[in-house]
Amino acid sequence: MSKTILEARNLLKKYGDLTAVNDVNLAIQQGEIFGLLGPNGAGKTTIISMITGLLKPNSGRITVDGTDLQTDTYAVKAKLGLVPQELALYPTLSARDNLAFFGSIYGMGGKHLRERVDAMLAMVELTERANEAISKYSGGMKRRVNIAAGLMHEPEVLFLDEPTVGVDPQSRNAIFEAVKDLNRAGMTVIYTTHYMEEAQRLCHRVAIIDEGQIIALDTPSALIQSLGGGILVLGLEDPNAGPDLGRVQAVLDRVIELPAVKSISRDDGHLKIETHRFQEALMNILDITNQLDVRITSMEKWEPNLESVFLHLTGKKLRE
Repeated sequence: MSKTILEARNLLKKYGDLTAVNDVNLAIQQGEIFGLLGPNGAGKTTIISMITGLLKPNSGRITVDGTDLQTDTYAVKAKLGLVPQELALYPTLSARDNLAFFGSIYGMGGKHLRERVDAMLAMVELTERANEAISKYSGGMKRRVNIAAGLMHEPEVLFLDEPTVGVDPQSRNAIFEAVKDLNRAGMTVIYTTHYMEEAQRLCHRVAIIDEGQIIALDTPSALIQSLGGGILVLGLEDPNAGPDLGRVQAVLDRVIELPAVKSISRDDGHLKIETHRFQEALMNILDITNQLDVRITSMEKWEPNLESVFLHLTGKKLRE
């Protein structure tokens, strides 16, 4: 059974009256890819900044492999690799020289440093362009070098903060493959993104964060299965303009009794219907609205995926 490599308890971060992170608890298992998911401003980067020692929480405790960040900061930071959203590279230097510089900061030198630089360049598929200045690289290539820099000192836990924002498809796939290769070699990876399809593809477990709080935490498949067969969102004719309120309520009363329906709620003038079996539920609901002469004005299906899980839990689209 995997051990807990990183634990965060009751993390709280405030900026004046604004609570950026509110009572966050995490236990990351050794060797897993763990996703921190949420829209911009949800608190993902703040959480990473606290866990990696860049930002001090107002309260809470962080340990890495049993070592407390507050009492033994240097030992903890040596176990962590951080790849921030912003590029941390020298544009006039080559990729090779950038990596050699970052390796030297951690006391590496000689043959070991050269071999590590070569290995990292190969991992991010940039060996052939290793001697070109970073300023000549595409945005995706720069991000790949950024990842290599965060790995130079062979950390136990790697933090990737939005690593694919603004990158080309080729670099995006190269980043995915690098993350999977690192994980297969035993690396624990904490991956923040607001692209749910990335987390669904890469992560063993994910925490969905909204307004500084974790609102769901499980495997992607378990979160997706929680939606059953998907969600049907129906707009019905305004009761004041057409059918009376009693007929709309009658629709609700009959729909909730359907075996293929899991739950039903009203949301901003629409009916949000969670289903066990979508097609069966849809056909039955159409029969009911026809029988009761209630006109459907709009219809939308939320497919069972992490994006729809987030929308269901928060009421917001992911990139709002």
